[in-house]
Amino acid sequence: MEFNHRPFHFIGIGGIGMSALAYILAKQGFTVTGSDLRSNRLTEQLSELGVQVFIGQAASNLEAYPYPDLPQIICSTAIRDDNPEYQAAQRLNCPIFHRSDVLAALMHRCHSIAVAGTHGKTTTSSMIAYLLLRAGLDPTIIVGGEVAAWQGNARVGQGRYLVAEADESDGSLRKFHPHIGVITNIELDHPDHYTSLEEVLNTFQQFANQADIVIGCADCPNVRDRLCHPRLLTYSLQRQEGVDYCVDHVYYSSHGTTARVWERGTSLGILQLNVLGAHNLQNALAVIAVGRYLGIDFATIAAALLEFMGARRRFEERGQVNGIRFIDDYAHHPSEIMATLAAARLQVGSHSPWRRLVAVFQPHRYSRTQAFLDAFGQAFSAADQVILTDIYSAGEPDPGTISGMDVAECTRQYHAAVSYCATMEAVQAYLGTLLQPGDLVVFLGAGNLNQLIPDIMADQERLSPLPEAIAL
Repeated sequence: MEFNHRPFHFIGIGGIGMSALAYILAKQGFTVTGSDLRSNRLTEQLSELGVQVFIGQAASNLEAYPYPDLPQIICSTAIRDDNPEYQAAQRLNCPIFHRSDVLAALMHRCHSIAVAGTHGKTTTSSMIAYLLLRAGLDPTIIVGGEVAAWQGNARVGQGRYLVAEADESDGSLRKFHPHIGVITNIELDHPDHYTSLEEVLNTFQQFANQADIVIGCADCPNVRDRLCHPRLLTYSLQRQEGVDYCVDHVYYSSHGTTARVWERGTSLGILQLNVLGAHNLQNALAVIAVGRYLGIDFATIAAALLEFMGARRRFEERGQVNGIRFIDDYAHHPSEIMATLAAARLQVGSHSPWRRLVAVFQPHRYSRTQAFLDAFGQAFSAADQVILTDIYSAGEPDPGTISGMDVAECTRQYHAAVSYCATMEAVQAYLGTLLQPGDLVVFLGAGNLNQLIPDIMADQERLSPLPEAIAL
């Protein structure tokens, strides 16, 4: 693809990845338009920037295009061949590119730091971007979540570095040639695209081959034992021979994590994090490895990581009502659910205001649910109560062989307190009877379950007891 006078038109511009790319191009002075089925906060932000956003994906968006030159069309994997706007682009002979082609081209123009991995990409890339921002390196940022520090999912900087989240879900990871490639872990997470873990490993290996230097997590056996690169830096939660960055004296609490950090046998100092859990300490070690490779002193790194408060939908607190705390988290793979609930468990107990951990989960994609059914069943051991709802299809056709009820029945084999609510309305009604003061309730999933949170909080607001009148 080329960066020239020709406009860019995004079909599905309101998605978290597509909107970030559109934002970067618009801020860099390119003409950008796009369409989506409905408006949202991200499309509104783009409109304020001067991007023309069409609501509805219709052929007329291109047949009556508002600029003299027909655009380069940008699509994600979610756009199918029967999309009328996509078909119009084909009829008009518009150049058509995948969103990963845009990201690859932007990476090529910078010293890029690409964060890949089955889990932890958004948090790790956001942490790295925050570090570079606080270190005065003025990075350009493209991540898969919204971060308060740059008020969105993208930022245009004037520095030499671009920090980007690199997605493996559709194989497009193979297109990226970063200066630094970070690999947080490798598992099979997208059986709709990959037929085996071996295919996933091959994709990550090609990504590693195309990076100048690779930073990988030695706690993941697939990274430690299968990944090869002549310039490989490793990090681990365990002090072990040959690991470049590791920790000891680790203390996990309900308020955060403290650890002593080692760099190839030399103590760098004490690290404190406000984000919870072992998985976020791992993410922070990846950030330390990147920062030290770029020549940033540990004091600056530690200060930035202490300030970092997380990305939206990554253990995001949505509020407290009637003595109940509401958390929204994007976890949708069994490993992610276990890590999130383990972190939540740190905040629940006899010495905490939170006495019960309630997990509400919406499975995401039929293919993933079918492939990892038993692992999902075992993923909720840290929760006191588990509520499951039906599968969010994410555009997949229903094969008729798997449902949310199957997940519930499997989970009941490992957990004593499991309930199934087929619809969003049923979830809301059931939580109205279940929740009580002292509950920490975590909504899990990559679908639309989190849209219920404001309504459930409003229900609890109505249930809140009125203060007693003071006798005069």
